[in-house]
Amino acid sequence: MSKLSSLAQRIKDAQPQIAHASTPLKNQILLRIANRLIESTDEILEANRADLSRASQNGIPNVMLDRLSLSEERIHAMANGVRKVAALADPIGEVLFGKTLPNGLVLRKQRVPLGVVGMIYESRPNVTVDAAALCLKTSNAVMLRGGKEAINTNVALVRIMQDAIETEGLAPNIIGLVEDTSRESATRMMQLNGYLDVLIPRGGAGLIQSVVKNATVPVIETGAGNCHIYIDKSADLHMGAEIVFNAKTSRPSVCNACESLLVHERVAESFLPLVKSLLDTKNVIMLGCEKTRAILKDIPPATESDYAAEFLGYVISVKVVSSIDEAISHINRYSTHHSEAIITNDIESASKFTERVDSAAVYVNASTRFTDGEEFGFGAEIGISTQKLHARGPMGLNEMTSAKYIIYGTGQVR
Repeated sequence: MSKLSSLAQRIKDAQPQIAHASTPLKNQILLRIANRLIESTDEILEANRADLSRASQNGIPNVMLDRLSLSEERIHAMANGVRKVAALADPIGEVLFGKTLPNGLVLRKQRVPLGVVGMIYESRPNVTVDAAALCLKTSNAVMLRGGKEAINTNVALVRIMQDAIETEGLAPNIIGLVEDTSRESATRMMQLNGYLDVLIPRGGAGLIQSVVKNATVPVIETGAGNCHIYIDKSADLHMGAEIVFNAKTSRPSVCNACESLLVHERVAESFLPLVKSLLDTKNVIMLGCEKTRAILKDIPPATESDYAAEFLGYVISVKVVSSIDEAISHINRYSTHHSEAIITNDIESASKFTERVDSAAVYVNASTRFTDGEEFGFGAEIGISTQKLHARGPMGLNEMTSAKYIIYGTGQVR
């Protein structure tokens, strides 16, 4: 048995312990994890500094270093996220549906754990804690595999969480970390049939597509975020400019940041200089179509691939469109179906946009940056699903469960 299979077997063997744990015990484990994270701040930061040093030497872009970097404030935020999960209602055992059949059988459908969840993700160490917390609360065991950039940080975080679990009397292997960060280990993990019940990738488009193409275990596809904002002809232009500025620059390395801007031709001459003046304060590079460049004469041209790109940095593609229908068609063609927004004062335009744009989250007059489990009130999220089966949008506690039917009889036979 390989080291990876051996780890998977230990996690699978431990899963029944968390599956049958009471809600108070799960909450106690989560609160202990939160406290241990705070108590271990110096240890976590030391491990993170080692990762940041190596990442800098390897020439990783600053925007990716931001994803990797932890601070005392971010560790406190992680711990608070765990506490919020502990405070949420436990979905396990919730009765979703019940009825009595004509033959007297009493039918009940209730929430149950998924089982063993696999997570493959990249350089954000907060995912390590968020995923573990959500899995613990929903009675799932979890196999974690982060990127090589964060290996020291992830080892420290998992050890701290395992110690907290063990202190509460359960097997530490309810959480397991794959410390081999090679591509080969990722591919083998994607094919751990019989060990993993579901695999969730979280990261850039390359990682997600690799998992979708190579996995033989069931996959919940979480999304790269080529998110759009459309400025309608009736839009409040100053509000629109502020929303675009927030969605692009507040944290450009995340999947809910705006990557593409569409502007109705009737307001383009007024809006484009206005939004550019804001984006220039953050040195955002605007890549535009011919109509955009006729107004903003000094910006580079946008290519076909630019309109499909998740830049994850201070770059945005821009296109002037002749109608809302052209905007919707463009979005549905190039979007990753994550988050899109319309800025408008026309209720009919808002209705058409929300009905016809095929994405997991569609906004009217608000920033795409709100697509987040915590912002939606779900607590921490394990990812944002851009597919349509099982889960779509921010995946909180409910999305980390399955269901089973329980049937009570009095001797019925068929």
